[in-house]
Amino acid sequence: MLGTWVGRGAGEYPTIEPFEYFEEVEFSHVGKPFLVYGHKTRAADDGRPLHAEAGYLRVPQPGHAELVLAHPSGIAEIELGTYSVGDDAVHLELATTTIGLTPTAKEVTAITRSFSVAGDELSHSLRMAAVGQPLQHHVAALLHRQC
Repeated sequence: MLGTWVGRGAGEYPTIEPFEYFEEVEFSHVGKPFLVYGHKTRAADDGRPLHAEAGYLRVPQPGHAELVLAHPSGIAEIELGTYSVGDDAVHLELATTTIGLTPTAKEVTAITRSFSVAGDELSHSLRMAAVGQPLQHHVAALLHRQC
């Protein structure tokens, strides 16, 4: 998973118009038993910044993963899940156990994420329950590792 991944994605949600975006994800390390995670997107139509996240991916024991993230929109989240390795791919499934919101953040009550890495291709999707809506698809992207 190490490296910088770039590509395109698409999003939708009942409270907004569907959209397409460019995405960059970076997994790096500092020599400790976790990966540093950075994520940013910009609109495909005009390049304006859309979203960003930063945090850490931890593997406390084989088959188990923890993702700790902060968003500049005032959201902090802890996600727990599992990972598997097989068929020359890594699959990661995560779901929030805790979401912290600042007083000005939009209400988000649940998030699930799926990552799949096969060779130099990373695909991911995110489901979200927010602003009174039930858990449902929000975004998905296909990224390629930069050389």
